[in-house]
Amino acid sequence: MTKTDMLSLRREMVDICRRMNSSGINQGTAGNLSVRTDDGFLITPSSLPYETMQPEDLVEMDFDGTYVGLRPSSEWRFHRDILRERTDINVVLHCHSVYATTLACHHKTIPSFHYMTGIAGGTTIRCAEYATFGTQALSDNALVALKDRTACLLGQHGQISLGKTLESALWLAIEIETLSRMYVQALTLGEPPVLPDDEMERVIAQMRRMSYGQAPDGEGVNDVARPALRFKGRPARKCSLAPCPSVVAKVSGRISAADARSKRGHVERSRVRGRSSSDISRLHRGDGRVGYRQDLGRRGRRRRLRLPLHRG
Repeated sequence: MTKTDMLSLRREMVDICRRMNSSGINQGTAGNLSVRTDDGFLITPSSLPYETMQPEDLVEMDFDGTYVGLRPSSEWRFHRDILRERTDINVVLHCHSVYATTLACHHKTIPSFHYMTGIAGGTTIRCAEYATFGTQALSDNALVALKDRTACLLGQHGQISLGKTLESALWLAIEIETLSRMYVQALTLGEPPVLPDDEMERVIAQMRRMSYGQAPDGEGVNDVARPALRFKGRPARKCSLAPCPSVVAKVSGRISAADARSKRGHVERSRVRGRSSSDISRLHRGDGRVGYRQDLGRRGRRRRLRLPLHRG
């Protein structure tokens, strides 16, 4: 990774950290973020507000626990362990979002009450057992809850979301918070019904197909969305009620397409060869179509032009 790439990565991390707070999933100096690098990982420093954090404040760490720069986040252990064990992801995001933490305080696993539960890769979003923050025990518990998953709750603590990119990890964290809020509200009416495992397996398989850019329809069961064919490569044109410029030019001989525009039924006036004005106004026909009338004021003559409608 070049110095330019590293600086760009640091800037993106600072931006994601600030968006964690602005999106409402994090508050103050809570939460932390890490991303894999060539030789280890970058992680946010301890107790530094995101609003004042700069790219150079991010801490470089190796998987042996050594670091360069400011003191790393107190949760560096589970960042290190997750990145080391999960080679399928590159980003670990931890936050104390309100509704996810509410469920975590009750050690509640999020069941498949809604099909979007499958975004974490399984039929449930597990809640890890409680352990003191910053300890190896918390890291071990998180690894168990994240087995075959990309997100989990931390008992009486918060949530963890994983991703291949910084953007995908932030997106997942926001989705976990949204699901948590829906589940908390659903519980006010009683324990909601859950989708069966075989349906969730279909949902998860379809989500994976969509994430890889494939058609979401399974095995040709439904119609497959596909790009429309364009005639001779030209894009489709929108329909608008306007006179065809070429016809206007032929009929009037001196009225441009710009002169023929009519806005909200008002008359637009334009100079004709510098000698007189020409009025183009709408005529609402009985069949709902719109025609145009030309008034030539200089000679006092009035004639009605029946111009074809132009789809342009």
